[in-house]
Amino acid sequence: MMKTIKKFGLLFILLVLPYLMYNYIAKGENNFVKLAVIGAEGHKIPAFSFTNQDSVTITNADYDDNIYIANFIFTTCPTVCPTMTYNMRYIQNKLSKYPNIKFLSHTVNPEYDTPERLSKYATKMRLNLNNWNLVTGDKNEIYTIAESYFVNASSDSLAPGGFLHSQYLIIVDKEGRVRSGYSNFVCKFCGESSTKAKIACPACRKEKALIGNPVGSYDGTQDYVIKDLIKDVKTLLAEYHKDAKAVRYAE
Repeated sequence: MMKTIKKFGLLFILLVLPYLMYNYIAKGENNFVKLAVIGAEGHKIPAFSFTNQDSVTITNADYDDNIYIANFIFTTCPTVCPTMTYNMRYIQNKLSKYPNIKFLSHTVNPEYDTPERLSKYATKMRLNLNNWNLVTGDKNEIYTIAESYFVNASSDSLAPGGFLHSQYLIIVDKEGRVRSGYSNFVCKFCGESSTKAKIACPACRKEKALIGNPVGSYDGTQDYVIKDLIKDVKTLLAEYHKDAKAVRYAE
């Protein structure tokens, strides 16, 4: 009797279990919630050329086939920049096991922030520069490219430190598109809202009815937002790699 049970148990493991697992994974992929693409159709970060902390020219080619997280700071910033930079370092550490992720910080005070000063800043902040560039360059080019990330950067004598810049972090995918998760989801039929993606509306029960409201960018000073960003980067990784550990499924 025991031999018969063991025999059927082995047959189940060899023949039935792989089929069940395949269907479970396939179902999960069908329910996969992709990140929003921000901006008009076809919008991408334009070609750029800046100089990093090692006086090396950094262009789009250095970020080809990589997801990257970008922000705008300056080394003498008296307010949010240190917090943003520490949080970028935290994100870098949390995502260190995943390949093809990079980081890019633009100074909004390029006339002062030379490569040497950026290098000293990186040392002071204990940054790992293996996949992170701090870049300087032409002020107008930096301020213009900030607009393509949908954030602002400018000189402002009334702002702390003399510069106005967003305290946001931006996710850019391998195609150079700005991506983000969602703040909430609203049913296109009944208007019911949900904080999570679901297959069916929790109110009217109609399937594929929830439309997400993209967050666009991420407040680089808020711990809970940083955790959301990390989850969303893993979701984006799952889009490319179908990494089961990174997939966020609809409930």
